[in-house]
Amino acid sequence: MLHEEFYSSGTYASREPGILAAFVSADSTRPPSLGWNEGRNIGCFISGEAVIGSSDASWLGSRGHRLAGNPGSALACLYQELGPGAFEKLNGWFSGLLVDLDRRQATLFNDRYGLNRIYIHEDGGRLFFSSEAKSLLAVLPGLRELDARGLAEWFSCGCVLANRTLFRGVSLLPPGSAWVFSADGRLKKHTYFNPATWEKQPALSAAEYSEELQRMFPEVLSRYTNGSRPVAMSLTGGLDGRMIMAWARPDRGKLPCYTFNGTYRDCADVRIARKVAAACGQPHQTISVGDEFLAQFPRLAEQTVRISDGAMDVTGASELYVNRLARRIAPVRLTGNYGSEIFRHYVAFRPHLLPPELFSPDFLPRLAGAADTYAAEAAGNRLSFIAFKQVPWHHYARLAVEQSQISVRSPYLDNDLVGLAFRAPSEAVGSLATALHLIAQGNPALGRIPTDRGITYPADRMTNRMNRSLQEFLAKAEYAYDYGMPNWLARIDNCFAPFHFEKLFLGRQKFVHYRIWYRHQLAPYVKEVLLDPRSLSRAYLNGPAVERLVNYHISGARNCTVEIHKLLTAEIVQRELIDRVG
Repeated sequence: MLHEEFYSSGTYASREPGILAAFVSADSTRPPSLGWNEGRNIGCFISGEAVIGSSDASWLGSRGHRLAGNPGSALACLYQELGPGAFEKLNGWFSGLLVDLDRRQATLFNDRYGLNRIYIHEDGGRLFFSSEAKSLLAVLPGLRELDARGLAEWFSCGCVLANRTLFRGVSLLPPGSAWVFSADGRLKKHTYFNPATWEKQPALSAAEYSEELQRMFPEVLSRYTNGSRPVAMSLTGGLDGRMIMAWARPDRGKLPCYTFNGTYRDCADVRIARKVAAACGQPHQTISVGDEFLAQFPRLAEQTVRISDGAMDVTGASELYVNRLARRIAPVRLTGNYGSEIFRHYVAFRPHLLPPELFSPDFLPRLAGAADTYAAEAAGNRLSFIAFKQVPWHHYARLAVEQSQISVRSPYLDNDLVGLAFRAPSEAVGSLATALHLIAQGNPALGRIPTDRGITYPADRMTNRMNRSLQEFLAKAEYAYDYGMPNWLARIDNCFAPFHFEKLFLGRQKFVHYRIWYRHQLAPYVKEVLLDPRSLSRAYLNGPAVERLVNYHISGARNCTVEIHKLLTAEIVQRELIDRVG
C-alpha cells in the first residue's frame, strides 16, 4: 500500500483488548496515528477526510473537550459523548478504526456512501480487512483467484456489483457500517445510516428547493475550501465546477485553477475554464497529456490497475499522470465531480454488450447474468441507486487513482446537499435551470459565459437551444471519430490515413484519444500484452478471437477500443494482483 515515496505508515498495538493495526497515509503532512480523547481511553484513526459540523464541534467544546489537530481526536470525543451515534454525525468520505479500551472493543467504520472502501474476507470466526484488496491477497494466498461472477459484471458494467469484488471470497464493507469487534471474539455488524431516512422526506416546491439550495450551498462549500493545506480548483467547462467558483469567492489569486488538456488543440474545457478563472480573478494553467504520457503508458497502466485493485481500467493511466502533476500545484484538488449525478440524477454506467465471440462458452452465461443483476440493483429510488451503489461501485475506481496522488474534495457528496437533493421536486431533476440560477446569483458574470454545451443564464433562451445543438453535434462528431467510430467508418478512415483527418475532429471535447493511440503509439504494448500466449490462454477468453480483434484494430479494419481497454486491464489484474502480489 506504500505506492509513493511521500507515503508514510504507522502501527498501533494494545495487548489488553488484543488489537494490532497498521495504517498508511498519502498525506505527507499528516503521518498516520490514532487521535485520542483527553482520557486516552478512546482512540481513532481515520483514512480520508471526516468532517464534524461546526455546531457539533461547538457542543463538544461546551462539554469541555479540547479538539486536537488529529481528526481522529474529534471523533473519539464525540464517541465518548454519543456512543455509536457519533458515526452518523460525520460528513465526508472516510473509513477508520475506533478503539474503546474501557469496553475492550474496536469499531471498523466507513462513510455512509461506502466511497472510502474497506475490503473484507470472512473465514469462519475470523474477519480480515484492509482498505486495499491487494493486502488481503498478499497474506491469504487462497484468495488469489478471480471471481467469475465479479469478472463478468466488470466486463459488462465496468464495475463489480452488489458489494462484491474481482477476487474470490473478498467483498466490500457495506455503506454506513460500524462493525464492532469485542475482545471475546464477538462481531456485531451495525449499520448507522439507512437511505430510507432521506427517501421518506417530503418533497419541496420548486421555489422552496431553489431558496434552500441557495442558502445551503455557500455554507457547505466552506467546509471544502477551508483548512490548513493549499487547495486548487480542477476546473472544466461544465456547470458543477462553475457553481463552486460562483460561491467560493476566494481572495484574488488565492484559488489557483487548472484544466486537463490534449495536444491537438485547446479543448472546450480549457477555453471555457480560462474565462471562468479570469472572471473570478484566479490564475489558470493547463496540464497536457501528450508524448511524455504515451512513453510512460505501460508503467502507468500497470500502476493504475494495481493501485485501484483492478477497479479502474487502463484509461485511468491518464488520471494518474495528470494528478501527479496537479499535486505540484496544490495537495488538495477541489472538483465539481458528482454534481450531475446528485442534482440531475445522471446514471453513469449501464450494462454494455461486448462481442460474445471474445469469451469462452462457459463464461457467456455469466455476462448475461450481469445485466440481470444490474436491473435488480437499479430498481427502486433512482437517487439512492446513484448515491449508495453507483458512487461506491463505479465512481470509486477513478477516485482511487486520483487519491493515490492528491486529496480530492467535492461538495456534491456532502451529506446536507445529498439530503436536500432527495427533496427536489420532479421539475428540478434533470433541469439545468436550477444550477444556472444558482451560478447567476453567486456571480452574474459566470452566468453569461457559455458552458461546454453552449448554455448561458437564463436557461430558456433561444440561443441556448441553438448553441446546445451545435455543441452536442461537435461532441458526437468527436465521439464518432474516436471511441464510437463504427467499423465501416474505421475502414474508410484507414484508407485516408495519410491525410490525418483526426486533426479536424479530435481534441475539441476530450483530451485522451485511445482509438488512435492503440493503432499507433501504443500498438507495440497492446500486442506485447494481449498476444502473449499467457493472455490468449485465459479460461474465460476465446484466444483466437482476441488475437483477431487486436489485429483488426491495429490494422484499421475495425474500432475495438473499448474491448482493448477491458482485455488489457483484465490481463494486468491477473499479472499484477494474482500472479505477482504474493
